[in-house]
Amino acid sequence: MAADQASAETGAQDMPKGRDLAVILGALMLSILLAALDQTIVSTALPTIVSDLGGLNHLSWVVTAYLLASTASTPLWGKLGDQYGRKRLFQLSIVIFLIGSALCGQAGNMAELITFRAIQGLGGGGLMVLVVAIVGDVVPPRERGRYQGLFGGVFGVASVCGPLLGGWFVDNLSWRWVFYINIPIGLVALVVIAAVLHAPTERQAHRIDYLGTLLIVGWSVALVLLTTWGGTTYGWGSFPIVGLGVLAVVLIALWAFAERRAAEPVLPLHLFTESVFTLSAAISFAVGFAMFGALTFLPIFLQVVHGVSPTLSGVHLLPMMAGLLLASIGSGQVISRTGRYRIFPVVGTPIVAVALFLLSRVDETSSTLSMSLRFALLGFGLGLVMQVLVIAVQNRVPYRDLGAATSGVTFFRQIGGSFGVAVFGSIFSNRLASNMTDLARRGELPPGFDARAVQGNARLLDKLPSNVRGHFLHAYSDAIQHVFLWAVPVAAAGFVLALFLREAPLRSTAAAPDYGEGVGGASARGSREEIERALSDLMRRDPNAREVLARLGRLAGVDLPPGSMWALCRIAREGPVAGDVLARRAGVDVEKGRPFVDRLVDGGYVTRTDAGLTVTAQGRDASERLFATRARGLARHLDGWSPEENPELTRLLEKLARTTLGDDASGRQAQAAD
Repeated sequence: MAADQASAETGAQDMPKGRDLAVILGALMLSILLAALDQTIVSTALPTIVSDLGGLNHLSWVVTAYLLASTASTPLWGKLGDQYGRKRLFQLSIVIFLIGSALCGQAGNMAELITFRAIQGLGGGGLMVLVVAIVGDVVPPRERGRYQGLFGGVFGVASVCGPLLGGWFVDNLSWRWVFYINIPIGLVALVVIAAVLHAPTERQAHRIDYLGTLLIVGWSVALVLLTTWGGTTYGWGSFPIVGLGVLAVVLIALWAFAERRAAEPVLPLHLFTESVFTLSAAISFAVGFAMFGALTFLPIFLQVVHGVSPTLSGVHLLPMMAGLLLASIGSGQVISRTGRYRIFPVVGTPIVAVALFLLSRVDETSSTLSMSLRFALLGFGLGLVMQVLVIAVQNRVPYRDLGAATSGVTFFRQIGGSFGVAVFGSIFSNRLASNMTDLARRGELPPGFDARAVQGNARLLDKLPSNVRGHFLHAYSDAIQHVFLWAVPVAAAGFVLALFLREAPLRSTAAAPDYGEGVGGASARGSREEIERALSDLMRRDPNAREVLARLGRLAGVDLPPGSMWALCRIAREGPVAGDVLARRAGVDVEKGRPFVDRLVDGGYVTRTDAGLTVTAQGRDASERLFATRARGLARHLDGWSPEENPELTRLLEKLARTTLGDDASGRQAQAAD
């Protein structure tokens, strides 16, 4: 225990500060921005990509390949970083992401682009999970909640700016710059991390579930291929489709068997015996299905049917993303104040269903205002649900399952997005092909005209006579209408499931939500990291450090001013420390801080020696009482987690008590003049 405390204290002292910390955080924010943007930036470029590379039937895989690769790799990156050190793994993930980006920009056909997007997604999964972990290495515990909240805000910015930036690159440069832009930004982040990041990483040994991860990827790909090819490339009763279905079932059975035997399963199967997790995962799947499907096919509708530029199609999507952010952040704030959360998915899922139905009625004559209101309604409904599902799960599962359950909910949202894009793509391709066949059969096409060419390259519509062009626009509009109409039952199923979601009294830690998860961010934190994040956010809401120390002093029986208690805790943590160093850490000059130290010396808590200020046995006893009282106070936030039954939680509380009672931020407040 003493060694652990010493290690934690040394790490806290070695954390970067000032400009170094700002530079590191800037590089980390750039990195996570890249990974988050690539979930959405491609959407407005897809029509142009299909026109250049062909392969309309495979359009959905440009999005799906990235989502599947990043989702499946996220837990692996997290555990590998814990085991081998996060800095090198983070640098490797940047390199893989940049290689994938460069290859995507060079893709000569759709198959190459899909393959390279998977490589890019593999690196993106590492960026998303390791950034959050590195924040814990470089930021003091009291400040982690605030900084991790900033990174959650990056996901919000990416969700709004992604479609807009993708469209701008297509209009002003080339769709290939959607990928090339990652390279200079990523290189800057790589150089900065290599030069500045030196914070130690607390290593943890893991038994990594490679087989479980591989099987998840296998059955996911099999099911997505089944929904993509079924009824388009192959008939539903054909051998390839039936074979994919059988393969998916076999891989799911093998995965279930492997997870039961795994020491640290990617997704523990016993979680599915908890109804709140099962319901939340299913609702999250439906939400991801609707969200990513809409983000992929709305730009196609806007660019092809309404003829807007790629940039303007991104502008048209802003109401949707604004509604999502407003509802996600707003619902989190309301839940923190009221403790009630069940109402949000019960209200949000029918709003999503209604919005999808209204989108199934838009056509080539719909006004911009009408479409914007529908987009905003869809985003608002999604935002009401996404954040709450994570809170509901965190509020219910036991401590040992907290990390796995949280990442499980976000995992099913990403998997739902993969299926949503694939299913939407299949419906769109089928309906569009059927509409083109009908046009040809009715004789409404010029003799010898190749309808397939226009299906694969919408820009050819501009060369058609106005009457023929009108028929084609209606054919595209009708195909996309069917996409959203078929999505309505999925959202309706989410509503039915939400009705069965049980509400329990809200735990304190569940009232400190991670807004990044509420706007599409992935999570791969362990149970300890989830609790540490929540406690950090709750500590940030503490009143002034003077009040906290004064209360702790009364409870611990330590009769000292707050400034003296802070100095005592700091000296007890660090060992002998010079007076000028102590004053600098408190943010005051030596003369201003001297009375607080004199009180310690006069009371026999501290002695002045040639080595500096040194704690006495009496001072050690008093500081330990303060640390223990602080730990007990933090434990009150963990009602229902039973810290007394979990040694890991007990160690975490002791560590947080020691690192926050004598930190620089509380020192500036504690030694301020009355």
